[in-house]
Amino acid sequence: MTQLTGAPAGAPAAAPSQAAPAPGRPRVRPGVVGLPALGLVIAVTAWWLVTSGLELVPSAALPPPQAVWAALTGTSHVLLPALLSTTWMTLAGFLLSAVAGVLIGMALAGSRRVERMFAPLLVAVNAVPKIAFGPLLVVAVGWGQKPILTMVFLLCFFPIVLSTATGLTTTPAELAELARSLNASWWQSFRKVRLPAALPQIFVGLKVAMPLAAIGAVIGEFYSDRPGLGYQILQYNGMGDFPTAWAAIMLVALMSILLYAALTLVERLALPWVKATTSAR
Repeated sequence: MTQLTGAPAGAPAAAPSQAAPAPGRPRVRPGVVGLPALGLVIAVTAWWLVTSGLELVPSAALPPPQAVWAALTGTSHVLLPALLSTTWMTLAGFLLSAVAGVLIGMALAGSRRVERMFAPLLVAVNAVPKIAFGPLLVVAVGWGQKPILTMVFLLCFFPIVLSTATGLTTTPAELAELARSLNASWWQSFRKVRLPAALPQIFVGLKVAMPLAAIGAVIGEFYSDRPGLGYQILQYNGMGDFPTAWAAIMLVALMSILLYAALTLVERLALPWVKATTSAR
């Protein structure tokens, strides 16, 4: 039988250039950890130079890193529970936004009339600075968790809606033709072809929305009685304790980085074919 793959019959087998990695042992590239650590060192060094070394910025506006670290360790009994509260609000609001955003995006992608009817309204809501809604949310939904979740939703839902609608309306032509040639029903075509093809684009919107969720949670806490990081930033800033206020800000940044990294890991586990079909960098 004619060989379809491999070397021609009788030809000597070529020696492999390098040994294949052992199965079941994923390789961890040094740059995955080393480069972010190097970037952190550079950022902290620049921060120290600007505040302490060259004193280009007054300490009231930006305290030096050693002062922020001392404030963080000294008020950890206050800031760490606040971090947990803000993280919970961020995740809850993000999940609500993800579910609603995907469903709205599916509705826009499924009907041109629906898109023409509601797309201008979505753009208009997204164009309004969300902090302008803060005082109104307290009147509309009251105190507690509701204004925080509402603010997170307002910031997150638009990129998720847009990415979902874009992904579902840009199915590769060859895949759509394959579904038609197999006489697939609308549901089969959606579940087997359109949705898997749209998932990479949907995850783009989710990754854009994740940092926005943290921003929305902090803004919502400005107008809430819930003692999260946003509440603590306002309190310590009002007392003139700027190092502690900046420590709370740094915790917000750390939380955003970790949540974004977790979402990226979920994407890689859920969409292994995307990594396999894209060029390595």
